[in-house]
Amino acid sequence: MSTAEVEMSRTKAWVMAARPQTLPAAAAPIIVGTGLAMAEGVFAPIPALMAFVGAALIQVGTNFANDYYDAIKGADTDDRDGFTRVTQAGIIPAERVKLATIVTFGLAVLSGTYLVYVGGLPILVIGLVSVLCGWAYTGGPYPLGYHGLGDLFVFVFFGIVAVVGTYYVQAASFAEPLATSVPQGTITREAVLASLPIAGLSTAILVVNNIRDRETDAETGKRTLAVRLGYRWSRIEYTAMVGLAYAVPVWFWLVEGIGLGVLLPFLSLPYAAFTARTVWTRTDGEALNPALEATGKLLAIYALLFAAGLVIA
Repeated sequence: MSTAEVEMSRTKAWVMAARPQTLPAAAAPIIVGTGLAMAEGVFAPIPALMAFVGAALIQVGTNFANDYYDAIKGADTDDRDGFTRVTQAGIIPAERVKLATIVTFGLAVLSGTYLVYVGGLPILVIGLVSVLCGWAYTGGPYPLGYHGLGDLFVFVFFGIVAVVGTYYVQAASFAEPLATSVPQGTITREAVLASLPIAGLSTAILVVNNIRDRETDAETGKRTLAVRLGYRWSRIEYTAMVGLAYAVPVWFWLVEGIGLGVLLPFLSLPYAAFTARTVWTRTDGEALNPALEATGKLLAIYALLFAAGLVIA
């Protein structure tokens, strides 16, 4: 194999470890938070961009950590139906994946320094807690994903915190920098409500992943929520998370008095129903790997439609 081919193989392996197909979970909350900021007249492009950089780095760092810790703890086996994990497959040495995890989380903290300047102490606390929980998802003495807390982690940090935080840093950019408390008007009821669809759909991605891996996770002692709940209730959870995404725009329209444009996400409902059918009827990787990717695409499509709907409405 030539040097160029070796380098290409290494690059492909690192891309595989980073799992770019999961990046919609990082981009979606930024899109919705920014759409709401535009609707409320507090749009600030640089804080929005840096929020995305930080979110993407935390997502990739979490992926590296999952790849490393699942391998060394024996949760990833040859029987697993999911996408290839580079540590377990021996494609990249474990210590290099661990180092990549540390470097990526370090870059996330570094990229957040500008946001700390804009948003002050609240952003510093949120950023550090987000990085810590990203590592603790599969690492540390009490890995969240191994004790059925992964769904809650994703709902809170990749949904509520990410959307509200994106809105916050843009709204806070109009206030005094380096605030030690939350400036008035930077965390709103609308921002919290707008975060719920993204929280639901991001969690739904994890639910598909855990339904697919339920049998192997149970065998290796990884007690995900799907292992604890079983197939039926995990599918009900998936349906509830997706249903939440379509209930919130109706709430905005009927209760908050926002215009019909906020119902734009319903254009994605047929795609959601098609994907849900697979989740309800299959357990094998051959079907659920595409369903996992489809749920990620649904999240991205929904975020774009929801953000546009908020601006239009």
